[in-house]
Amino acid sequence: MPKMKTNSSAKKRFTITSSGKIKRNKAYMRHILTKKTTKQKRRLGHSGVIKTCDESNVKFMLTIGK
Repeated sequence: MPKMKTNSSAKKRFTITSSGKIKRNKAYMRHILTKKTTKQKRRLGHSGVIKTCDESNVKFMLTIGK
C-alpha cells in the first residue's frame, strides 16, 4: 500500500510546536481592514492554537496520526 499524502492546504496553514500542539493563523486579516479597530487587527496578527476537538482532523490531514 502506498504512503499517505499530506493535504497540501493543511501543510500551508498549520505548524506543529515542540510540545505537540498545532499552531494556526487567525482569519479576517487579509482585507477590509479600515473598519476594524487597531486593537482587533493587533490581536488578529498573533497566531492561535487549534482546539482539542479539531486536533484529530488536522493531524489526519497532516498524516501525523490516525
